[in-house]
Amino acid sequence: MIVGLGNPGREYASTRHNVGFMVAERLISRWELPRPKSRFQGHITDDRIGEAGGPRPRVAVLCPQTYMNEAGRSVGPARGAFKVPLERVLVIHDEIDLPFGEIRTRLGGGLAGHNGLKSLRRELGGADFMRVRVGVGRPSSTDPEVVSAYVLGRFAEPPEALDGLIEAACEAVERVVLGEEE
Repeated sequence: MIVGLGNPGREYASTRHNVGFMVAERLISRWELPRPKSRFQGHITDDRIGEAGGPRPRVAVLCPQTYMNEAGRSVGPARGAFKVPLERVLVIHDEIDLPFGEIRTRLGGGLAGHNGLKSLRRELGGADFMRVRVGVGRPSSTDPEVVSAYVLGRFAEPPEALDGLIEAACEAVERVVLGEEE
């Protein structure tokens, strides 16, 4: 199960905090998955991916339509319905502790104050889920209001740089899903 984190609503659509949604939406298009349905307080689609003759894993892609700090309320029930083990949940999220453009994957780890990850840990019963951390950069201040305004702000980078970031994150997700990276 692939989870793109973000906030619902047009006002958040192109913000740094919604990069998880952007990557999930690109994956849905790239993999030609069915149009997402409204279930589990989110938008979800599932099907098999990959080339004929090769491995064709079944994936579900979920974009919770709760606010970020309540994302677990969507992911928990979806995970239960699909009977997905915790370590087979892959979460795509913004990461201010990585420079813009850097992508890192890891299983488990700290939550670094990320409210979406905190909600997932709370609702999933642990933090040992896979993550694709998408570097969106950090503001020069550590003031919580400045940081909040930064992640809820739109990308200042050129559109082609943002497109490259989303593409690199999609490639990282594919490596994990197809078992090319642990």
